[in-house]
Amino acid sequence: MSSSPSCDLGVDWLALSFVQRPEDVTEAKDLARGRAAVLSKIEKPAAVKAYDAILAVSDGIMVARGDLGVELPVHAVPPIQKRLVRAARAAAKPVIVATQMLESMIESPMPTRAEVSDVATAIYEGADAIMLSAESAAGKFPIEAVATMNNVAISVESDPTYRQVIEASRTINRSTVADGIVSAAREIAEATNIKAIACFSQSGTTVGLVARERPRVPIIALTPLMGTARRLCLTWGTHCVITEEQDRFKGAVISAVRAARQHGFATESDQIVLTAGVPFNVQGTTNILRVAPCDERLIYKADPE
Repeated sequence: MSSSPSCDLGVDWLALSFVQRPEDVTEAKDLARGRAAVLSKIEKPAAVKAYDAILAVSDGIMVARGDLGVELPVHAVPPIQKRLVRAARAAAKPVIVATQMLESMIESPMPTRAEVSDVATAIYEGADAIMLSAESAAGKFPIEAVATMNNVAISVESDPTYRQVIEASRTINRSTVADGIVSAAREIAEATNIKAIACFSQSGTTVGLVARERPRVPIIALTPLMGTARRLCLTWGTHCVITEEQDRFKGAVISAVRAARQHGFATESDQIVLTAGVPFNVQGTTNILRVAPCDERLIYKADPE
């Protein structure tokens, strides 16, 4: 493959099938040249065996249970799924659980109870996304299948047990300044009446770190880059907002609180947590955490020109 026409068309993610080794991923990323993120589909025994190395070079993971169930004993797939999802979460990379989730809805307007339980299990595990295949691509009841999956997600995430499971499986990682800042942002948000965590990000890496924490409040991802915003739509709990480039911290704070209010996450009497990096517009510089009032008059009073 010498060219990547899909990348020229503005594709956000490339799902790479039948990955067996990390070199398969790096070759695809070399061809993409940063124009699209690469999602590795784990569907071969060799990929399961080399998973840690594949995860390290991938931008995201898809657990493709259909082919895994053909290549491996079916009873081995559930524990493999759980391990793959948890490792991707710990690495702060989005993970999709896919294939045969509501398979009977290809022909039936109602799923089986076992299928509903399967979808719920993936959500309880903390997957960033759950995916339909033939159910919506070629099935007789695509609208009903999507609605069913959505209703299961809403029901699970409304269950108090969901938060208990998610928080019990949270990986504590504070090996870098950015790790410490996003962990502190989550703890502050949960200990006080914070309405959202806002992140300024060029590449989306910081947003992924915040999502790894699985906070109880929404994540607002602010970026001047359309490509970054679109790719982040896959990330758990994230609402993406295109914003102007910032070169001063106060401008970033004002932009964040305006986004929180305009998108319905906070009112003028609320507060949000903001993470950012100085200097701005440089990847990997997350080094600031600020609790900000959503009343701009208070921001100007606290930070005069």
